[in-house]
Amino acid sequence: MLKRLVRLSWRSDPHRPNVSASPPKVLALGFIALILIGMMLLKLPWSTTKSIGWFEAFFTAVSAVTVTGLTLFDLASGLTLFGKAVVLVLVQIGGLGFVSFTILAATTLGRHITLGQQALAMEAFHQTNVTKLHQTAHMVVRYTLSIQLLAMALLALWWAGTGSGVGSAVLRAVFHVSMSFNNAGFILFDAPADMFYRDVPTVFITTAAIILGGIGFPVLQDLFHTRRWSRFSVYSRAVIIATIILNLFGLLVIWAIERNNPLTIQHLSWWEQGLTAWVQTVASRTTGYEPMSVQSMHNSSVMLIMVYMFIGGGSFSTASGIKINTIIVLFLAVRAYLQQQNDVVLMSRTISASTVQKALALVFVTVSWIIFGVFFIALFDELPFRSILFEVVSAITTTGMNNDMTSLLSRPSQILILLYMYIGRLGPLTLVYVLATRRAQRIQYAETHFQVG
Repeated sequence: MLKRLVRLSWRSDPHRPNVSASPPKVLALGFIALILIGMMLLKLPWSTTKSIGWFEAFFTAVSAVTVTGLTLFDLASGLTLFGKAVVLVLVQIGGLGFVSFTILAATTLGRHITLGQQALAMEAFHQTNVTKLHQTAHMVVRYTLSIQLLAMALLALWWAGTGSGVGSAVLRAVFHVSMSFNNAGFILFDAPADMFYRDVPTVFITTAAIILGGIGFPVLQDLFHTRRWSRFSVYSRAVIIATIILNLFGLLVIWAIERNNPLTIQHLSWWEQGLTAWVQTVASRTTGYEPMSVQSMHNSSVMLIMVYMFIGGGSFSTASGIKINTIIVLFLAVRAYLQQQNDVVLMSRTISASTVQKALALVFVTVSWIIFGVFFIALFDELPFRSILFEVVSAITTTGMNNDMTSLLSRPSQILILLYMYIGRLGPLTLVYVLATRRAQRIQYAETHFQVG
């Protein structure tokens, strides 16, 4: 239906060429255009403190647009204020999606949205009702600006009161909150070593911005508009409960594993250990801040972090990964099978078979991408397997924990990481949709018995 809308919109205008493009293709091309613009801006001589190559500029632009955070050089010292502003804008657009800005600009100017634009917006907003597009676009921008401005103001006031100059505090707060809310994870200014384990207000504001940005705008709408738990949608209640469980479980497990590790948090007091483990847990889905060195952590902690990166945030959020709701659907499907139930049920509501199939397909495609990526990077570079796996998962989930390895990879491996950041932001299923057009099945075959397991 979406493809048909796009085709009709193009054919309705006699001055336009007869071109058909699915909404995912338009989204994919839009991100490419944004990346190229960002690359050109970062290559300007006044964007960096020293000259960088085209590949470094391109890699940074891709990492910013896909809100990943992987870099080939230190952005804090390598970028000027203008260059940092370019990265911030790319992150903001990449985090919210350029469609939000396009639709808002069109409605603000009083222009009618074409059928093609409606299809594109519905694809980006996961909506089926065209009448809700304007409301959704305005809601996204309104909530985003409100949350970020409040967090920036609080953080700037706190940092200014602790001895930093007002101007410096404001700039650092703007960049830090933008990276946190959009789940990007770039550190654009040299941060104090104890920022994530001793500065309680900074930790609270940062992690709150990460969670609100990653939980998804449908949930934010219920939180700020509906406000009553009993009236929240089933989706919102499930995502909120799952987010709380995942964050608390990760906090306790990482804290318990790493508390006696002399290379990470053993030297800290108990409450500083707790703060560090909390930031590490929240940032793993999918911001990428590293209060602990991943290289120094136990294998079990790193494994849990990779699982959290794989899960990511909620749908229609600034986070990536396969999404919390996907994991919820798979868990319920497995439970229904083990209990020999015909329907997959969540909070007295049945989840459709097509939703379960989409969740299975998303997990299978994502795992396949990870396997291929690990194989080829292992082929290109002789590096520890854990480091390669971590780098690939970090890229495909756009988390951006770099494991101190991105700059050490060979050029073919870095190109592969570029591709994976792009795939991770678009969504593996969206990329498959771009490459292969879905065809309706007109023939129904007889059922056969096929052994599984």
